[in-house]
Amino acid sequence: MYRSHDCGSLRASDINTEVTLAGWVQKSRDKGFMVWVDLRDRYGITQLIFDEERTDKKILEQAQNLGREFVIQVKGTVIERESKNDNMATGDIEILVKELNVLSESKTPPFTIEDKTDGGEELRMKYRYLDIRRNPVRENLIFRSKVAMEVRNFLAGKDFVEVETPVLIKSTPEGARDFVVPSRMNEGQFYALPQSPQTFKQLLMIGGMDKYFQIVKCFRDEDLRADRQPEFTQIDCEMSFVEQEDVLNIFEEMTRHLLKKVKNVEVAEFPRMTYNEAMEKYGNDKPDIRFGMEFGDLSAFAKARDFKIFNEAEIVVGIAVPGAGSYSRKEIDALVDWVKRPQVGALGMVYVKCNDDGSFKSSVDKFYNQDDLAKWAETTGAKPGDLICVLSGPAHKTRAQLSALRMELAERLDLRKADQFAPLWVVDFPLLEWDEESNRYHAMHHPFTSPKPEDIDKLSTDPGNVRANAYDLVLNGNEIGGGSVRIFDKKLQALMFEHLGFTEEEARAQFGFLMDAFEYGAPPHAGLAFGFDRLVAILGGQETIRDFIAFPKNNNGRDVMIDAPSKIDDVQLKELSLKVTV
Repeated sequence: MYRSHDCGSLRASDINTEVTLAGWVQKSRDKGFMVWVDLRDRYGITQLIFDEERTDKKILEQAQNLGREFVIQVKGTVIERESKNDNMATGDIEILVKELNVLSESKTPPFTIEDKTDGGEELRMKYRYLDIRRNPVRENLIFRSKVAMEVRNFLAGKDFVEVETPVLIKSTPEGARDFVVPSRMNEGQFYALPQSPQTFKQLLMIGGMDKYFQIVKCFRDEDLRADRQPEFTQIDCEMSFVEQEDVLNIFEEMTRHLLKKVKNVEVAEFPRMTYNEAMEKYGNDKPDIRFGMEFGDLSAFAKARDFKIFNEAEIVVGIAVPGAGSYSRKEIDALVDWVKRPQVGALGMVYVKCNDDGSFKSSVDKFYNQDDLAKWAETTGAKPGDLICVLSGPAHKTRAQLSALRMELAERLDLRKADQFAPLWVVDFPLLEWDEESNRYHAMHHPFTSPKPEDIDKLSTDPGNVRANAYDLVLNGNEIGGGSVRIFDKKLQALMFEHLGFTEEEARAQFGFLMDAFEYGAPPHAGLAFGFDRLVAILGGQETIRDFIAFPKNNNGRDVMIDAPSKIDDVQLKELSLKVTV
């Protein structure tokens, strides 16, 4: 037996107990006649003591030669610690060591294994197995496991069945780029790694499984950001004989369950907001509603004066920034510079200070009087002491710019509290979106999303205004889940493919198996998929998913620890009938 107890479990009640511990040397302090060693495992740290009066001389010499991260086993007696440490769970005791066995020696680590380490991100990713020994990383992975267990418990209690679906599938042209896998036995042909199990879960509904879920790996070959990885995990779900409201209710309940179980937070409301409303009020389809700063459309009266920039703009829109009326000219100029950055792209910003006495001071006083600015304040909801920030230009672009500014100001004002949770449903998305590059419509979600029944006739006459039976679950300004009511009628699915630019032959080649399945009694069905990595990160008080993935890729999609992707040798290339040219 390597250990009788773990390194976090011993207390004063265990004094005089004979124990066996095993773990890593966190650090040691050698006074010559006495050595203290902090022994660490996943569960905590226990202090070991070796001294020349009570410890065998050879064992004391062994202890003096222990290095950081050596793996050791000790046997000894729990004794009361003279200098107690209230910051440690085991701070009342220490182990008087009688036997010491070095199980594995260690080189000096490239960074300190401490909560606040001296290692940069790239270095820690290269030695991720060492990084996992640090409390913050290890606790994130344990937290991820806890959330996964709660998801399984909840869904199993609702009669969902967990079913594994294939990882090697067929490549399709819609959506992000596929990762492809060459087939050795089928020369010149390729599998794709799934971007989601979409068609398989629909086939499971046709197969009568009724309620399906899977915590599943998915893959997308796309540009990366802090909240994206080339491989990611979904909580993938599908239900039969349901409508949109049924899906929203069950996963609203699941989200409440997770917040209560893992954060001890109760959320009373899940507001519903249409896509159009979200875009008008917040400039994006995943608004953070933990704070205000809703958009005020100033176009109707801002264009009533001789200010050319506003008069020529499609839209003039502003937000009231709480308490920012005291900003200095330097601070406001910094905001103007921020919105002019290429990442935001605004040409400038107009501001209005709402003075405590009810008067206004703006950067456009030459064009607008106090009554005009009072209307701006009323429309944006500004109060005395606030600052109104105004942007103008093309509607879609300007709203996106103001949305970016809103989020930046919320960060600066500390309005995005990690321990506050504000979920909402965004519904009634457009079914289709126009792509300038390909000069055709694409499915905003995927080609199996059902249009609203009352909008089906618009597919031929006004496709851009057809609403989808689609919904996203947003939490703290992040989309954590999305889904839709599916098409289950072959004729409607064929019509959808037609409006997406597929010929009948192309639709048959790509999705013939699904179209065939619809001919054998397909039930009405709908589903939703949660981004599990993102959900865990937000519940953990962060937004960077890498911190909650055991072995993540870097911003270039590389695994710097195992050095992947990498070249393969010519023999493998020949077997796969591939030739690489550089």
